[in-house]
Amino acid sequence: MELVQLATRIDGRVKKAVEDLCRTRGLKMNRFIEDALIDKLEELQDIDDLRKIRCEPARPLEDVLRDLEHDD
Repeated sequence: MELVQLATRIDGRVKKAVEDLCRTRGLKMNRFIEDALIDKLEELQDIDDLRKIRCEPARPLEDVLRDLEHDD
């Protein structure tokens, strides 16, 4: 995996909080930030998936139960 640098400006209080947290828990800040970004990307993808699912028509419970009976 290729590593690249990411530069950004954030509130100094947020940076200090991350540094303090990483120091007290023995975490590497780079890994903490990468994991946080991955978690956020997954969360946003889940939200997009949920929006798509909400637009799908619902099936009557009787149909679902009938299909489950046929699977046995």
